[in-house]
Amino acid sequence: MRILILGGDGYLGWPTAMYLSRKGHEVWVVDNYLRRRLCLELDVEPLLPLPSLPERARIWKKVSGFDVRTFIGDCRDYDFMYSIFKEAQPDAVVHYAEQPSAPYSMLNHKAASLTVINNLQSTLNVIWSVHKCCPECHIIKIGTMGEYGTPEIDIEEGWIEIEHKGKKDRFLFPRQASSLYHTTKIQDTDLLWFYVRTWGIMVTDLMQGPVYGISTDETELNGSLSTVFNYDEIFGTVLNRFIVQAVIGHPLTVYGKGGQTRGYINIRDTIACIELSLLNPPEMGQLRILNQITETFSVNELADRVRKACESLGIKVHIKHVENPRVEKEDHYYNPTYTGLIDLGLKPHYLSEEVIINMVEKVLKYKKNISKRKIFWGVKW
Repeated sequence: MRILILGGDGYLGWPTAMYLSRKGHEVWVVDNYLRRRLCLELDVEPLLPLPSLPERARIWKKVSGFDVRTFIGDCRDYDFMYSIFKEAQPDAVVHYAEQPSAPYSMLNHKAASLTVINNLQSTLNVIWSVHKCCPECHIIKIGTMGEYGTPEIDIEEGWIEIEHKGKKDRFLFPRQASSLYHTTKIQDTDLLWFYVRTWGIMVTDLMQGPVYGISTDETELNGSLSTVFNYDEIFGTVLNRFIVQAVIGHPLTVYGKGGQTRGYINIRDTIACIELSLLNPPEMGQLRILNQITETFSVNELADRVRKACESLGIKVHIKHVENPRVEKEDHYYNPTYTGLIDLGLKPHYLSEEVIINMVEKVLKYKKNISKRKIFWGVKW
């Protein structure tokens, strides 16, 4: 296939681009370096230094023999997006091009405004570009399990059947986000569902949980091919943060009681889910929603797993409960359904002690790059 990856310089975008090109697809990548710029502005640069996107593509070509075409531009610019879609005529577009951080979205008005404008405008431009240039293109959108919140009922896979006053109908599962970032993801889903009904476009919306991991088969081929690995509170996901905290002897910062439970996924499985979605598209005029997680953990369970794995390496780990800076339930019911991707053939990489140890050993190689002051910001909402 010819596949367009938006946000292809990011934590998930770049490994996805390499993987799909290695699988024989023609891969085009777009990015405007938003995440890099925000990391520089906030002084929370990632663990590993990264070459520019075109340089990454050159190194990938040299190492693997496979091409990734790169374009630097803003997905909020409709003229730019239209021109890319018009030239590429992609079979599918993978839409990662959003401001990805809940804490960043809650920093201040400037950050909130950027999040809303960037995320919704990018999604709208994708939809219109597909409609005008390549109406049979499969849109694969990365949503988030955070859209659902933590309801006191089982979370279904995107949809729910409701009976009311003797009538039955099928609706999007109720959403109740816990941050502005997650709220924009809900609005993304609403935009997609509106245009699916209106224009008959083809969409897969992947409700992804927090991703962990630092390596894929492709990133391991050359140090310059590493993906973005943030360990700060703004852009670093919880398990990645805990790994780095453990390596430098910083207490693992558990918010409140630590009973907050979410669904998690290994970065390798994220890429596998994208591939499975590409190879098994929905029908035209369908919004398919899949919950993209492989197992659930409370924050306490994650911290304890990191502690045990590190102690097997002789690293002493302390766990510290801090005042929860977020408005969220710390003890709640959480039972999501996530069978759709398994049914398509996903073979999960579960969070074993070996997986954590491999991450710890990788981070240890770059221990000198870790800045303790970047870890905990105490962003409150």
